[in-house]
Amino acid sequence: MKIITGLCLVILLCASSLRAQTPSPSPAASGEKGGNYLLSPPAPSPLPTATEPEAASAKPDAALPPSPYVRKDGSVRIPRFETAPVIDGQLNEAVWRNAAVFGDFLQTQPGDNVAPTHPTEALMGYDAKNLYLAFRVKQDRDKVRATMARRDAIFNDDYVLVYIDTFNDQRQAYVIFFNPLGIQADGTFTEGRGEDYSVDLVMESKGVLTDDGFMVEAAIPFKSLRYEAGKNKQWGLHIFRRVKYNNNEYNSWMPNNRSISGSLNQAGRITGLEDVSTTRQLEINPTVTLSETGRRTRFTFDQNPAGRFVNDGLKAELGMTAKFSLTPTVTLDFAFNPDFAQVEADAPVTTANVRFPIFFAEKRPFFLERIDIFQSGLNVVNTRAITDPDVALKLTGRRGRNTFGLLYASDNAPGNYSIDDRESLALCRQRRVTSPNTVCGIEPFVDKNAEIGVLRLRRDVGRQHNLGFFATTYNFIERHNHTAGFDGRFRLNPKTITEFQVVGTNSRGNFYDPDLNRFLYRTGNGFGYRAYLERSDRNWYMNYLATGRTNDYRADVGFTQRTDTNYLGSFIQYQTDRDAKKSIIYKRLNNATNVNYDWKARTQGVQSNSQGMLALQRQTFVGLGLEYGYERVFEHEFGARRTATRRGAFFGESSERSSHRGEIYGFIETTPVKQLFFLTVLSHSRGNLDYDRGAGPKYPRVSPPFLAYEKAFQEYLRRRRENPNDPDNIEPQRPGLDPGPGDQLYIESSVRYQPTAALQAQLNYTRTRLTRHDTGRVAFDDNVFSLRSTYQFTRDTFARLRLDYSNVTTRFRPQLILGWTPSPGTALYAGYNDDLNYHGYNPYTGLREPGFRGNGRSFFIKAAYLFRKSF
Repeated sequence: MKIITGLCLVILLCASSLRAQTPSPSPAASGEKGGNYLLSPPAPSPLPTATEPEAASAKPDAALPPSPYVRKDGSVRIPRFETAPVIDGQLNEAVWRNAAVFGDFLQTQPGDNVAPTHPTEALMGYDAKNLYLAFRVKQDRDKVRATMARRDAIFNDDYVLVYIDTFNDQRQAYVIFFNPLGIQADGTFTEGRGEDYSVDLVMESKGVLTDDGFMVEAAIPFKSLRYEAGKNKQWGLHIFRRVKYNNNEYNSWMPNNRSISGSLNQAGRITGLEDVSTTRQLEINPTVTLSETGRRTRFTFDQNPAGRFVNDGLKAELGMTAKFSLTPTVTLDFAFNPDFAQVEADAPVTTANVRFPIFFAEKRPFFLERIDIFQSGLNVVNTRAITDPDVALKLTGRRGRNTFGLLYASDNAPGNYSIDDRESLALCRQRRVTSPNTVCGIEPFVDKNAEIGVLRLRRDVGRQHNLGFFATTYNFIERHNHTAGFDGRFRLNPKTITEFQVVGTNSRGNFYDPDLNRFLYRTGNGFGYRAYLERSDRNWYMNYLATGRTNDYRADVGFTQRTDTNYLGSFIQYQTDRDAKKSIIYKRLNNATNVNYDWKARTQGVQSNSQGMLALQRQTFVGLGLEYGYERVFEHEFGARRTATRRGAFFGESSERSSHRGEIYGFIETTPVKQLFFLTVLSHSRGNLDYDRGAGPKYPRVSPPFLAYEKAFQEYLRRRRENPNDPDNIEPQRPGLDPGPGDQLYIESSVRYQPTAALQAQLNYTRTRLTRHDTGRVAFDDNVFSLRSTYQFTRDTFARLRLDYSNVTTRFRPQLILGWTPSPGTALYAGYNDDLNYHGYNPYTGLREPGFRGNGRSFFIKAAYLFRKSF
């Protein structure tokens, strides 16, 4: 409650201080080469066909008078529209004659600021409520790639896009895409971090195909953006176009200097956005989910040790998220019992022989909003650590040069035990009636919440630098963690940037002590650091990274893969100039070398990877690589450290294992036609360590001491059956771990097929097989299959089927979703998820079960509606 009270006071103080702000070149398709030109009006296109849903025919354009394009040097003044255009993709209204017209695009990929294959024209205007964009694109109709895709899933199509830097700080911009049918994708672009498509702007757009290309028209409400507008205010602007069929050609309004690091620092400028209607926007997004689930339980009426499958009753869950724009730059978000049922599940991954946690990206809308503010190189904040919040509150925004974020969540996941665990607790409490000393382990934690808080501050320094501060706190019963630190990013010159981050952590909780071979409840203080240097040039790119975390480093609100480690790495790449006319468009060579060592300066691993790649016609890439490395592991990383009177976690006399490894691999990726994409990676390595932990009941341990133990144990059981009272028949002791090297085969393949504009299917296959040298036994052979198929009935309505299977876990997971998503925040889903064992093993008895056996399933209907109100 102290945390809640403190955070609320900070939010109220921040809110009360906020005031609303006023807001060799190839010829062009037209036959001309460079210069100012205006695209000729498109001819009417035929009626839609079965493979072109909603590709409505374009009406003839009203003749537009010749107009020179805006200049690229200086600021472009955007004209104000007296009447709002109808967003239908036609561009036949007189209001567009007053628009600022952007042309003279340049091909920046694969060419280097040369004339594009086809001309492009962009138009822009505004009124008090909206920013208006339009595009006229020339291209042969049969070469236009346009599908009836879902929002944010248009990247296999041709598209146009803009970067809008609404604060003109050259650090972050909105990125907004449209495919030829006007289907949207949107997000943010942050220098040094790339694009993030978690942002969903409420806007209107429409596109139509024409005989000689396509046209797109869009209206973006100012209230959907965070911005600074008014007299003499400038915004940064990039305008791009992607041409898929022609080697993924990329065209840009502004020239791109490959000898300069960065993108937003090379953007153009727009101004004139004055007298914009400034409103305070309230959004309320209630959700309701109806679900019925089934699950496997160990509790039965007949004491069957294999358990049984039970169906739980119908469950209704209500939730709500709300957003209030205190100013155009500051937003307060609130969530009460938010529905975070994952409509999009995580992709399956191989977990066999994996030592460290696997990172999964955030997908939940509430946390995705302005997630960029909380991100850092050491992942001190990873909102997936907030599993199931009852209440969450977030304040994010910008005031002048200051960017800030404040997050609070009350997470019930740590105390939300399963039904089986609760039934076990009930039985424990019954036993305590007759045995008062009975301890019920989970009793203090049941239905208790973790209190989580995050504070993030960042200040821009000059045009290209920033300094930041962050702090996190996680509090649960017998688990407390606090972190604080600083970070910064600096541009040393047009080619070079550097970053740093330092973190201190304080924790009170259970720490494993390998000397005592048990957990100790104690206080632990840790330290983490990160230093990064990057240099980009026309043909050369290189970066250097140093990072580390001490043994007691903990960041419970973040993601930490490994502690007691330091990492030093470099990446150097050379790429030839691109020539789209040649069979080999460009060549690329790179090397990545790194070393890991602990805080006692003992080497943990070294590897050096060299790769060469050829970029060919038809978006085809072929590469070959070699890697040499060394891995060293210590027994205290796996369990007890040996003493004079106690054996350690490793078998035998040595407390460590090591192996030299070598790998050769190759890959090919191609999109020969617009309907087909293919990727395959083939790798063989020698010297990969098997950590001797097994991979489930299907793949038990295969090290020499464990095989000897199994043989001795079988002999022990045989003698016990013959003579149960034989005093000389002693059960053998299970051996410690014996990591050892082996040969590993890795295959990754992906095929995507799109027979029509509405139907798409993709099959992914990954195989990882490790065979030990000393025994010749297979440690594991994991085959992971994943099929995803989507049918887009209309722009808003879709059906998606997903099938995942892994032969190591023997689990088959189908998912079927029907969805209607007319706009961000408004949606209706009906879905079915299942989790089945196929010729798997019973989780309670460990015995093999034939055929399909259910682990869990759910049916659900989820509805959400976004209410918006302006003040």
